[in-house]
Amino acid sequence: VQLQASGGGLVQAGGSLRLSCAASGRTFSRYHVGWFRQAPGKEREFVAYIRWSGGSTGYADSVKGRFTISRDNTKTTVYLQMNNLNSEDTAVYYCAADSGAILSSMTNPSAYDYWGQGTQVTVSS
Repeated sequence: VQLQASGGGLVQAGGSLRLSCAASGRTFSRYHVGWFRQAPGKEREFVAYIRWSGGSTGYADSVKGRFTISRDNTKTTVYLQMNNLNSEDTAVYYCAADSGAILSSMTNPSAYDYWGQGTQVTVSS
């Protein structure tokens, strides 16, 4: 499966953005998807995940209550709605997919076999 992340940009603190992760492949509906981010000089960190059915989601503590992950399997797209952004959210955001990741591993980048190219999110204070 191939992934294309989009929707990043420059936004003021307190603003919102919606990222999209568009996938190719007819079996995308069977893939679990995660969002990760990487700020300059920092390691890639988990942001959110959604299981293939959409029935289970998880969030990093730093984004819980502000970010929402969702998916539309008919459009083979996963979304990350980001509200009340702050400067610490500035990073390159990546979406990733895997068909076999177990629930407990979905916060770990190594659980995912497929990655998008990343989209830059910059929050100005």
